Amino acid sequence: MAVRKVTTTSGIEIKEVYAEPSGMSELPGEYPFTRGIQKDMYRGKPWTMRQYAGFSTAEESNKRYHYLLGQGTMGLSVAFDLPTQIGYDSDHELAEGEVGKVGVAIDSLKDIELLFDGIALKDITTSMTINATAPILLAMYIALAKKQGADLEQLSGTVQNDILKEYAARGTYIYPPEASMRLITDVFEYCSKEVPKWNTISISGYHIREAGSTAVQELAFTLANGKTYLKAAIDKGLDINVFAKRLSFFFNCHNNFFEEIAKFRAARRMWAHITKSLGATEAGAQKLRFHTQTGGSTLTAQQPMNNIVRVSNQALAAVLGGTQSLHTNGYDEALSLPTEAAAKIALRTQQIIAFESGVTDTVDPLAGSYFIEALTDEMEKAAQLYIDKIDAMGGSVKAIEKDFIQQEIAQAAYQYQNEIERGERVLVGVNRFTDPEAANPNLFRVDDVIRLQQIEKIQQLKKERNNSAVESCLNELFSAAKGSRNLMPFILSAVENYATLGEISDTLRRVFGEY
Repeated sequence: MAVRKVTTTSGIEIKEVYAEPSGMSELPGEYPFTRGIQKDMYRGKPWTMRQYAGFSTAEESNKRYHYLLGQGTMGLSVAFDLPTQIGYDSDHELAEGEVGKVGVAIDSLKDIELLFDGIALKDITTSMTINATAPILLAMYIALAKKQGADLEQLSGTVQNDILKEYAARGTYIYPPEASMRLITDVFEYCSKEVPKWNTISISGYHIREAGSTAVQELAFTLANGKTYLKAAIDKGLDINVFAKRLSFFFNCHNNFFEEIAKFRAARRMWAHITKSLGATEAGAQKLRFHTQTGGSTLTAQQPMNNIVRVSNQALAAVLGGTQSLHTNGYDEALSLPTEAAAKIALRTQQIIAFESGVTDTVDPLAGSYFIEALTDEMEKAAQLYIDKIDAMGGSVKAIEKDFIQQEIAQAAYQYQNEIERGERVLVGVNRFTDPEAANPNLFRVDDVIRLQQIEKIQQLKKERNNSAVESCLNELFSAAKGSRNLMPFILSAVENYATLGEISDTLRRVFGEY
C-alpha cells in the first residue's frame, strides 16, 4: 500500500516521525509508549470524535443522537440521570426532581430500545458513563444488540465501571467497596468470554479532576486505581495479557496547555511500567488507551462565549497529548445542559483541529522539546511519590477508607479557590476583564413532567411483562449474589425479562447492603 504523502501549504513534505535532532531513540508505538500507542497515530486515522449526550426521555435523547451522527460524530457517549446512576427507578421517591435532568432516564430495557431506535449497534461504538449500575446498563445494551442480531464478539464500546473514583471524588456509589469490586471483576470476566471487544472499564481521572485535584493528583490517583483493578482481576484468575487489553482510561484536560500534554505522555509511560511489573508481556496489554473530555469545571457562567476558546485550547492539548477519543464541552454547560447549537460548535472545534490545523500531519510533534520532555519527567516523578504512598497504605481501597485521597483532593480544591479569590490565578471574565452586562444565552431546560411520563411507562411495562418470570429471575440473582457465581448472566436474564433497573439494584441491596 502506498504511503500517503503529506505536505505543508507551501509544499514541504512532512515526515511521519521526527526523531532528530532530539536524538530520541524511542519511537511512537514502542514501549513504554511515551510518544503514542500507534506508530502512525493520526496519520492513520483521527481520534474518535464523541459528544457526550443524554437528557430527558430515551425518545428525546434518541433525536439528539441522530442529529450528532448526522453532523459527523464518530461514536456516541451516553449520559444517564442521577436516579439511573444510583439504582432508582423514576417512580422512587428519591428520584423526584432529578429524572432526566443531568442525563437520560433509563428504567428498563424498553428505554434502551427507544434510546437506540434506528441505530445499529454493530455499526457504532458507544461509551456509557455509568458506574454503580454499570453491569445492569451493559446487560441492557447487550440484550438490545442480541435483539438486533448483532455479533456479540464484534460489539464495541466502553462502560465506565470505575467505582473507586466514586468513593473518592464523585459519590454515585451504592454498595460497599468489596461488593462493588466483585461486580466490576464479574464484568471483566463475562466480557472477556462473551463480548471480547468491549472495553470493560474506563478508569477515570476526569471526575477526580472535576472534584478539584491537581493534574499530578489526577494522574497519580487514576493510575493507582488502575493498579488496584489489575490486581483484583489477577486475583480472580484472569490473564493480564488478555483483560488488560480491554482496559481504557478517561482523563480531563484543563487550561494549562503544556502541563496537560506532559500528563498524557507521563501516563502512558507509567502505565506501561505498571502493567509490565504485574506480568504483562504483550504490547497490547501494556498500552494505555484513553478518552479525554475538556474540563467542565473550567467553564464559566460569566461571558460563556469565552468557553469556546477554553475548549479549543484544551482539545488541542488532548490531541497533541495523543488521545484516542475526545469529547468537547458545549460553551453553555456552566449554565445548563448544552443546546444543539453549542453541541455543534463543540464538534466543529474537533473537526477544525483534525482537518485544518495540521497538527495531525506528524506523530508526537512536541517530542524532543526541552520543556515538554522535562515536564513529562517531573509529572511522572511527582505522581510516583503519591502512588508509592498509596501502595504503602495497601492500595487505593485502603487509601480511600483512610480518607487520604479525599483529603488530598479537598486541600487542592481549597487552595485553587483561594488563589482565584485573591486574584493570584486569573480567570478571564470572572476576576479579571469582567463585563458588567451579563449575557442571557438561550438555555436548555428539562421539564419535571418527564418524571410523570417515565412513571406511566413503568406502570405500563409491569402490566405487559411476565411478572412471574421477572420474580423468578430476581430470586435467582439474589441466590447467586449470596454465593460466588458471576452475576452478569443473572442480570442479563432479568433485563431480558424486563425487570427494572431499580428492581435489580434493590435485589443486590438486599444482599450487599448500602455504603
